[in-house]
Amino acid sequence: MGLTFVEATVTGPSGLSRQLKLMVDSGAAYSLLPTKTWKAIKLKPMEKRTFTLADGTDIEREISECQIALNGTERHTPVILGKPGDEPLLGVITLEVLGLVLDPFKRTLQPMHLRLG
Repeated sequence: MGLTFVEATVTGPSGLSRQLKLMVDSGAAYSLLPTKTWKAIKLKPMEKRTFTLADGTDIEREISECQIALNGTERHTPVILGKPGDEPLLGVITLEVLGLVLDPFKRTLQPMHLRLG
């Protein structure tokens, strides 16, 4: 199984934006922005949450919100404000907000089959 990376643009409330390469992580709920990125677009922490890493370790990270543009769609999404050493991730909540799903065989993002009910 390989890794999937995508290019996206994130924009803060000030209108400042940055492009970055994110690893698609279908096991992560929230997307994560590296320190330099979220500071450059002037995001502010809104709350703290505890997350469990793959090895079972619990860590605390601050959460904020931004706009994300990917595959011609732009939406509002919650994001983890990364600390130095944290890698940029695209999580499933952002994927769902964008109406996308990861095809693990082709390692590409595909439109989600949306259901009502």
